[in-house]
Amino acid sequence: QVQLVESGGGLVQPGGSLRLSCTASGDIFTFYNMGWYRQAPGKQHELVASMSTSGSTYYADSVKGRFTISRDNAKNTMWLRMNSLKPEDTAVYYCNLLPPGSWGQGTQVTVSS
Repeated sequence: QVQLVESGGGLVQPGGSLRLSCTASGDIFTFYNMGWYRQAPGKQHELVASMSTSGSTYYADSVKGRFTISRDNAKNTMWLRMNSLKPEDTAVYYCNLLPPGSWGQGTQVTVSS
């Protein structure tokens, strides 16, 4: 079973940037559409960005123009570059299949001054 490990979260001021990483234990990005999701306190998981096996991307309206999804199949790694962060971006961020399977531990992103 392929495992996904998220990293790169942290505390950042409004307007700041972070780059999240998702490393897979096997060759998964070649065969599966993937997504970055987030879960804010008291809310359900929300898809914020996705990338198909062909490289097509999707962004939620709330992050369009600020977040960029990318991947390197050879490195089994996917990234989410987040710019112009807002307090409402505060959440635990996860990478997962599209649609999602079981959830990993995620990485916490906190946007606060």
